[in-house]
Amino acid sequence: MTEIAVLGAGLMGHALALVYALGGHNVRLTDSNAETLARAPALIETARATLMVAGEIDARWTEQHVQSVIVCDPSLEAAVAGAEIIQEAIVELPDAKRALYEKLDALLPEGVIIASNTSFLDIFPLMPERRQAHTVIAHWYTPPYLVDLVDVVPGPHTDPAVVERVRDLVAAMGKVPVVLNRFITGYIANRLQSAMILEVARLLDEGYATPRDIDDSVLHGLALRLPILGHLAKLDFTGLELIAHSLRNRTYIPPEPFQSSASLNALLAEGRKGVMSGRGFFDWGDRTAEELFRERDLKLLALKKALRTIGPMEGA
Repeated sequence: MTEIAVLGAGLMGHALALVYALGGHNVRLTDSNAETLARAPALIETARATLMVAGEIDARWTEQHVQSVIVCDPSLEAAVAGAEIIQEAIVELPDAKRALYEKLDALLPEGVIIASNTSFLDIFPLMPERRQAHTVIAHWYTPPYLVDLVDVVPGPHTDPAVVERVRDLVAAMGKVPVVLNRFITGYIANRLQSAMILEVARLLDEGYATPRDIDDSVLHGLALRLPILGHLAKLDFTGLELIAHSLRNRTYIPPEPFQSSASLNALLAEGRKGVMSGRGFFDWGDRTAEELFRERDLKLLALKKALRTIGPMEGA
């Protein structure tokens, strides 16, 4: 059992608190925003109840037991006191992270591991020098209590023993750690997703397709094969000669990287921020975010159960 402090109780933080709790660890959860911290227990309970209904956790994981393992504390000082590992999951803004790391530097004894959940930021230059050896990225995917992939990424001065400890901790909770040799923004899965987002934005901005057209193409084309084959194994089944011909015969140029999408900006201007606001690319009706998360999670759990039975095709 490890004492874990999760800093940031938002979309990822509250879910990470549950993951660590279910993994057998004591968790203290904090957030600088009192409203965000106050909402976290209800979101945690929604996820816990869904896992219980699906048979993914046993009967001892009652709401009361989870509440006894995850302590919400508005005080950063109290939350990190005695923690062996700090899981940082605050907003993806360099200044905010730098300010938090400076506070942690003053509060933590030597040797405490600081693991950041950052998706794209190189956090190592933001970390005080004397904390570098015990800093690592442990990047989870949403929802982390269902998605098993975790990127474990060292900085230029991270002690290899720290990487090994975090990797082993993640694996012991039934997750799948992928250890990168060094930092690269977006890691693997997010870089693949980013390339897809660029193409999706182009299709929307230039009027080629609707959001429903694009999602239907993913659901009924890409998604069916990816859980069984991954991507490179799928190419082996397609035939690499055909792939080489396709590259030579390509008649369009992939979009250059850009930092803004007209379609996305138009939605944001209307207050359509996604499930948490009830509308995004799609209108999610009058269901609460908790209801929508529960429905999503139950469908993902059903898929995971089926995939356990089916199993992937794996080459040497």
